[in-house]
Amino acid sequence: MRLSPLDVLQLGLLGLRTRKVRAALSALGISIGIATMIIVTGIPASSRQALADQLSALGTNMLRVQPTTQGDKPTPLPPESVDMVARIGPVTRIGPVTRVSAVANTHAVVRRSDLIDPNDGSGLTVLASRPDLLPAVNARIASGRFLTATTERFPTAVLGAQAATQLGYDRLRPGTPAPQVSIGNRWFTVIGILEPTPLTPDLDQSVLVGWDAAGDLLGFDGHPTVIYVQSREQSLEDVRAVLPATVNPQLPGLVQVSRPSDALVAKRATESTFGALFLGLAAVSLLVGGIGVANTMVISVLERRREIGLRRALGASRGQIRIQFLTESIALAALGGAAGTVIGVAATVGYAMLQAWPTVIPVWTMGGGIAGAVLVGIVAGVYPAIRASRLTPTDALATT
Repeated sequence: MRLSPLDVLQLGLLGLRTRKVRAALSALGISIGIATMIIVTGIPASSRQALADQLSALGTNMLRVQPTTQGDKPTPLPPESVDMVARIGPVTRIGPVTRVSAVANTHAVVRRSDLIDPNDGSGLTVLASRPDLLPAVNARIASGRFLTATTERFPTAVLGAQAATQLGYDRLRPGTPAPQVSIGNRWFTVIGILEPTPLTPDLDQSVLVGWDAAGDLLGFDGHPTVIYVQSREQSLEDVRAVLPATVNPQLPGLVQVSRPSDALVAKRATESTFGALFLGLAAVSLLVGGIGVANTMVISVLERRREIGLRRALGASRGQIRIQFLTESIALAALGGAAGTVIGVAATVGYAMLQAWPTVIPVWTMGGGIAGAVLVGIVAGVYPAIRASRLTPTDALATT
């Protein structure tokens, strides 16, 4: 007689229900293998992501564009060059250029007081800045706030870390009058102080004023001095190749573009090394789990020879015997795979949180954990199922 899918499932689960301890121990073997696969991929992936974040903080995706010197002074970049760079690709996450901003030297002198010699600028540089500068150079505000589309039109200033120290301002205190500095014989209100910027140390010794305010109050001509470009890492070399002609189409040879950071090379090497390690460890773990299931099913056939003989004597066909043991193998592996996936994910999340890493678990390992376990169960159950179906009722019942 033919068995319905439900009958096949119930028959396959019969061995698991009647031998719960053996089934639990057998499932434990495959669950350890799947959990190991997830752990050995998830923990290194989280570590790799933490390392990648640290390397990215070193500016692996940032390029610096500035004019080269022709004669006694550099050839200025066109005022519209920043907008031209943005048109290399949409300034979004899906475009090659993700961020672009610029600063420009106003050649003005900054002093803490108008009583100081007008020619004594203490070695500080006054830069015109765009409001979107901070994310472009991975900088942060230590105190106060940065320039906005509104404040950049007024006489406001943001001090670099070293500039603030030289001018005698360590931090801005709420509830007290904001300090002022003299720039180009005009008073500017200090609204923010930057944290040290290791990617752009020149900003540490600078006083940043708004782009529009620099043009209206300091005689700034609108030509950027340095353009900061961030792009998607896989497009970094392509973006660098087109930047000179994009920034200054008439004189691309007079545009200097920094080369990609050495940290990018190290980051890519790290990714490829970890990728090969993941595949090797996952394959070994899955193989160990498959061997465990196959061994369990072979032993199950040996233990249940009398049961097999009795079912054959009552009319069960060889095909039904094969289906029974194959279903049991798949169910056993699937249960172990599900448990192993839960254990592996929990262990990876816990360890990543303990190390203060971002939790990264490759999606294929979670879905592949159960799918791989089912596949292993099929492969591991084929031989025991065939062996069980080949037992004749006489030989099986004769086993003591």
